[in-house]
Amino acid sequence: QEILENIFSNYLHSSIELNASGRTDAGVHAIGQMANFKTNSNINLHTFVGEINNLLPETIKINNIKIVDNNFHARLNAVSKTYRYSISIDGKPNVFKRKYIYSYNNTLDINAMKKAAEYLLGEHDFVAFTNSKNPKISTIRTINHITINEHIDYIEIFINGNGFLYNMVRIICGTLLLVGIHKIEPNDISSIITSRDRKKAGPMLPPHGLCLWKVNYD
Repeated sequence: QEILENIFSNYLHSSIELNASGRTDAGVHAIGQMANFKTNSNINLHTFVGEINNLLPETIKINNIKIVDNNFHARLNAVSKTYRYSISIDGKPNVFKRKYIYSYNNTLDINAMKKAAEYLLGEHDFVAFTNSKNPKISTIRTINHITINEHIDYIEIFINGNGFLYNMVRIICGTLLLVGIHKIEPNDISSIITSRDRKKAGPMLPPHGLCLWKVNYD
């Protein structure tokens, strides 16, 4: 955010404040992060992205830009977000994707994980799936859908919801992993939710396997 604000400000010769759709944990990636800013400067939309990308470090790139309503806010107007968690399952760490995929050397029961995921759908109190200790923040969230895609040597878990608590996605994926190795049963998810006990849920998986995939608006 700081890098983008500095480059935008220098390019547009005015102070720019960026509003992102949300913050990600340290080590988490984003391919679909959304952000907005306001400016009185004239922007050539056809050349802006290319010129800004030439100024950005290789780890940050802009995919697209568009003019939005003056009241638009990337975080406040978001109706849902989709995260993807990638897990290598062939026991051989991928040299080229090592920064973006969690290597897990175990056989997973994908069908059991899919059954467990169904218990997470809908509106629930997800306090058992967060490390947040802030009593002022509501822990009620709605998960719209969870999709688990199986590939030859890795799986992808896509989770879409109206919002997520601190570490929530990584803990959900860690819990589904326990189901995949038959440490817990799919229907145990219901009792974990109602227990409101973080210790009942699974481990928090490492951040590098997680990616903010898409932010949805009306």
